[in-house]
Amino acid sequence: MSSKIISTNILATIVAHKLKEVAARKNEISISQLEAMPLFSKQALSLKANLLKQDSTGIIAEFKRMSPSKGIINDKASVKEVTAAYHAYGAAGISVLTDTEFFGGSLEDLSIAIQNEIPVLRKEFIIDEFQIIEAKAYGASVILLITSCLTPATTKLLAIKAKALGMEVLLELHDETELEHICDEVDLVGINNRSLKSFEVNINHSLELKNKLPKGKLSIAESGIYSVEAYQLLKKQGFDGFLMGEYFMKEENPALAFELFIKAIKTN
Repeated sequence: MSSKIISTNILATIVAHKLKEVAARKNEISISQLEAMPLFSKQALSLKANLLKQDSTGIIAEFKRMSPSKGIINDKASVKEVTAAYHAYGAAGISVLTDTEFFGGSLEDLSIAIQNEIPVLRKEFIIDEFQIIEAKAYGASVILLITSCLTPATTKLLAIKAKALGMEVLLELHDETELEHICDEVDLVGINNRSLKSFEVNINHSLELKNKLPKGKLSIAESGIYSVEAYQLLKKQGFDGFLMGEYFMKEENPALAFELFIKAIKTN
């Protein structure tokens, strides 16, 4: 990963690239072609329902090859094997990075992950309705909207589109100023412990911001959950879900790492 990419505001770099990428993608495939794909008409699975189950681990386990802050995390692991293990050992949902330039992911990864009968989140920098239609066509049940990329008005429009397609919406916040992005169409509110501007991680960030969320919205703690103790602390504080990827993916065998983590939280 080039050091130029790791700037004080990587998000601006990513969004600028994403605008060009989406424009190019629109020239490759039309909305009507996406809507004609077999998975477009398939009913989406509910991540919200899975998180509300009494015996749910609450873990949204992520497949991620690399990131701007860490570089290569794991470029050897098999999407099929890892996501199958996530499903088999009790994940509430699966998250798949589909950004290629900065995270080494793809829509092909998404296509493989959705072969598991479990809600799959398309983890992407969504700035255009086209990407939501694309997510549905490739079998995603949930989309991510990142407040730092969007205005409150655009957030609502994109969320409305996702709901119209039968998908759920995870809205990612980073600080108190972004609370105004929360709208009726948002199903889940994620609080990212990692700053997208500095990439510093502070788990207390989730604890402080959670109390300011509207009642009735499920809360998801994101990033920086690197131990059973951190997971248990956040669970005790009332978080409904936990988006975890790097903790498993940094291991040579992410599938085994996930299995062992699940065993550990069930015995503690």
